[in-house]
Amino acid sequence: RYFLVGSNHAETKYRVLKIDRTEPKDLVIIDDKHVYNQQEVRELLGRLDLGNRTKMGQKGSSGLSRAVSAFGIVGFVQFLEGYYIVLITKRRKMADIGGHAIYKVEDTSMIYIPNDSVRVSHPDEARYLRIFQNVDLSSNFYFSYSYDLSHSLQYNLTILRMPTEMMKLEITNQTRQEGFDIFEDEAISSHGGSSIFGICSEPCMKYVWNGQLLKCVKDIVHRDWLLYIIHGFCGQSKLLIYGRPIYVTLMARRSSKFAGTRFLKRGANCEGDVANEVETEQIVHDASVMSFTAGSYSSYVQVRGSVPLYWSQDISTMMPKPPITLDQADPYAHAAASHFDQMLQRFGSPIIILNLVKEREKRKHERILSDELVAAVTYLNQFVPPEQSIVYIPWDMAKYTKSKLCNVLDRLNVIAENVVKKTGFFVNRPDSYCSVLRPDEKWHELGGVVGPSGRLQTGVLRTNCVDCLDRTNTAQFMVGKCALAYQLYSLGLIDKPNLQFDTDAVRLFEELYEDHGDTLSLQYGGSQLVHRVKNLQEDCAMDPAL
Repeated sequence: RYFLVGSNHAETKYRVLKIDRTEPKDLVIIDDKHVYNQQEVRELLGRLDLGNRTKMGQKGSSGLSRAVSAFGIVGFVQFLEGYYIVLITKRRKMADIGGHAIYKVEDTSMIYIPNDSVRVSHPDEARYLRIFQNVDLSSNFYFSYSYDLSHSLQYNLTILRMPTEMMKLEITNQTRQEGFDIFEDEAISSHGGSSIFGICSEPCMKYVWNGQLLKCVKDIVHRDWLLYIIHGFCGQSKLLIYGRPIYVTLMARRSSKFAGTRFLKRGANCEGDVANEVETEQIVHDASVMSFTAGSYSSYVQVRGSVPLYWSQDISTMMPKPPITLDQADPYAHAAASHFDQMLQRFGSPIIILNLVKEREKRKHERILSDELVAAVTYLNQFVPPEQSIVYIPWDMAKYTKSKLCNVLDRLNVIAENVVKKTGFFVNRPDSYCSVLRPDEKWHELGGVVGPSGRLQTGVLRTNCVDCLDRTNTAQFMVGKCALAYQLYSLGLIDKPNLQFDTDAVRLFEELYEDHGDTLSLQYGGSQLVHRVKNLQEDCAMDPAL
């Protein structure tokens, strides 16, 4: 057998999994669900060692030997023979949010579970194993032991704040699909309705990348063993504002549905999942207080993704820009409807589409997508109440970049202000007194939901070009910069909700966004960004007319 011993960070609590190695094909795992202390686990391992020792004088007199030390289980996988266990053997800390560490997977190890004596060999096993190992788990996969990376900070903190009775009622109604109280046996409700208790939300499987690998053990082992991994980007920078330490964190969650690389994956599938769909969240928090309940936290979420239609590009012809073809007639905009329905459920309304594809072309290419998207949005808005209709903003970024009549970044800034005004942003504390002392008219026009305990973002911006890489990253940066100004203002750190380009905050934020853009571009397109924010700034500076 294999015995998997897991501990908490302080090494005061332990759990033990027993994995049977005598089954050639089946996975037999026993979790006794018991929490051991250090002494108990040592005694248990000592007894196992003694009970499994061979007779004295024979080789290998030890009954228990350490096979590997690891930081978590990625999952279990089976091809044509028995099961393998995939373990994280190397990790690197990338960020810290409210005392919760976020790690990047640096290295993994695969261990074959069945013993050699019962192994049933298959000639094609090595080929499938090689294909599986082609997925480089050390490139931009992230996990956290105590923070749910698949959800936004707004979702995670709103769940934490829910009163006990309300939460228990919701758990009962939802048959434990959304979350469960980990202190349910300790009669916590007697402490009053506002008590803080441990809550473990169910992850959003759309952004989890090892869900299939954990499926076979999800209902067998305790929740503590399940480590959900996201794919995308995570970066954190420290900023000093008048000596006050502030962390700016940028996190991107890539959807695991309809995933694939450029040209091979385009548009949407029939369930409304689109290619290159990434949710980007920027979190700003005061680094001097590392607690969700006492600290000040703010976040803003935006999304990128391929145009939600049935379209593709034929790459069999050796052309730099393969022609765009609409593969399937969709008169009732089924793919778009499913996609926007998913978005409304996750973010609420308004859903704002910023479409950056070319509008004027000698030969119709990108415009095919624009025309079809406009028709789909117009059709769908018939069935939505006017106040919750999908907002469509077309802006031919390529045309304005070439034009000498308009500063691209200024125009994007106007769009960004309008977007943030509509959606608002999340902050976990009531408005600062400074907004009463120094009232700003922009601040009082902000959307979202304002409550006694802070603000909530409602709705989201969805940006797209054709690849959703270069143009999209620049537009998202400008919207993020605008939201960052509001976030810093809401935490009482700056006088007005405006940020100039030549400030430390924007320079740091721009570097984070460039890294974020390069990483996402490498994942989907295989190369880094070509057009950067810096290039546009230089173009504007070179022309005095701008």
